Amino acid sequence: MIGAVRGKDPLTGQYFDDTKRYIDACDALTDEDRFKIYEGNARRVYPRLDARLKARGR
Repeated sequence: MIGAVRGKDPLTGQYFDDTKRYIDACDALTDEDRFKIYEGNARRVYPRLDARLKARGR
């Protein structure tokens, strides 16, 4: 959810709303879990989007 909080953490220099780094660093998640979070669930919920992306080779 990029854009919700515009500030950066003064200790790390990372944006406060950069949740991707937390998901990438979570050892409890499998590659399949990450795929679902980043792409798979959206394609399942929005089948027309999935069809358009597949038609474009993505």
